[in-house]
Amino acid sequence: MSVFETISWVFPWAFLVLPLPVFVYFFAPAAPIVRSRALRIPDADFYKAYAGEHQVASAKYWLRIVLLTVAWVALVASVARPQNFSESLSVPVTGRDLLLGIDISGSMRETDLYSGNRPATRMAVVKQLAQDFVDRRGGDRIGLIMFGSQAYVQTPLTYDHETVQHFLSEATIGLAGRSTAIGDAIGLGVKRLRERPDASRVLILLTDGANSAGVVDPLEAAQVAASSDIRIHTIGVGSDQGANVFGRAMGTRRSELDEATLQAISDATGGQYFRARSSQELASIYATIDELEPTEQDEQQFRPLNELFAWPLSIALLCSFLWALSGMALVSSAQPKRPVENHPA
Repeated sequence: MSVFETISWVFPWAFLVLPLPVFVYFFAPAAPIVRSRALRIPDADFYKAYAGEHQVASAKYWLRIVLLTVAWVALVASVARPQNFSESLSVPVTGRDLLLGIDISGSMRETDLYSGNRPATRMAVVKQLAQDFVDRRGGDRIGLIMFGSQAYVQTPLTYDHETVQHFLSEATIGLAGRSTAIGDAIGLGVKRLRERPDASRVLILLTDGANSAGVVDPLEAAQVAASSDIRIHTIGVGSDQGANVFGRAMGTRRSELDEATLQAISDATGGQYFRARSSQELASIYATIDELEPTEQDEQQFRPLNELFAWPLSIALLCSFLWALSGMALVSSAQPKRPVENHPA
C-alpha cells in the first residue's frame, strides 16, 4: 500500500472551494476597459521585430496561469489537512503511575557521598542513580516533583522517560528555596496521582532533612494518600557523620533527617522507608524498589500520526514565488525598446 493510499483528510469539505476562482472569473464584474486614442505612424516595419517578443510574452502569461492554478490547488489541499499513519509500533505498558519526589533544598549541596572514588554532592549522586532507575522502568508512566521551600511538578506523568531524565539532570539546588516542604510535596503528588484511573500509584520521596516549610503536615498528607490507595516509599539521604579526609571535615554536616516521620509516612501508606548513607546503599534501595514495584511487559500497538499539510503548503509558496518572478519578467519584456540613432560624426 502506497503513502497516497493511506492519506486521510481532516477537513475534506475544504475542496468545495476549489472552483471559487472560476466563479469569480465568470461572474464577478470585470474592470472597465479604458480605450486610448490610436497613434498613426508612417512606417510600421520597425515594430514588426517585436512580434516574436509578443509570442514569448503570451507563453509567459499561460505559465503564470498554470502556476496560480497549482498554487491554489496546493493551498486548498493544505487547508484540508492531509494525514497518514506510520507502521505499528509495540510499546510496553504496565499501567503503573510512578512519581519521583526529589528534595532540592540547600542541604543537598553537602559533599558527604561519593561518586566512584571522588567526593560528590548529595544532589549529584541522587541525579545519577535516579536516572538509572528511570531507565529501568520501561512501560511505567513516570513524573517528577521537585521540592524545597515549595513543591512543583517538573515533569507530568509520561511514557517519555528521556524527557524525565533530561529534566532530572537539570535539577538545580535551591531553585525552590533552601527549606524542606515534605508535606507539600506529598500533597502535590497525591493530587497528581489521584487523578489517574489506574490502581497502581506510587510516590518515591527522597529527602535529606526534616519538614521545615510548607502548609501541609506530612502525616496528614500521608493519610490522604493512604485513602487514595497511593503507596509512598521514602528514602533518607546523607551520611551520619559527614565526609572527612585524614580526620578533617570537608565542610559537610551531619544529616538532619526526621526518620521517625519518614517511617510513619511509609507505614501509613503501605510503603517502606530506606536509609541511604552512601551511593552504594542508594543504588541498592532503587534495586529493592524495582522488586517491590515490578514492571510488567504487556505491549500495546500504536501507529504514529504524521501531519502532511506542510508539503502542499510548501508547493503553494514555491508556485507563488515563481509567479511573482514571472510577473517581473513579463513587465520588463513588455517595455518598448528605443531604436538606436546613428548620428553623423
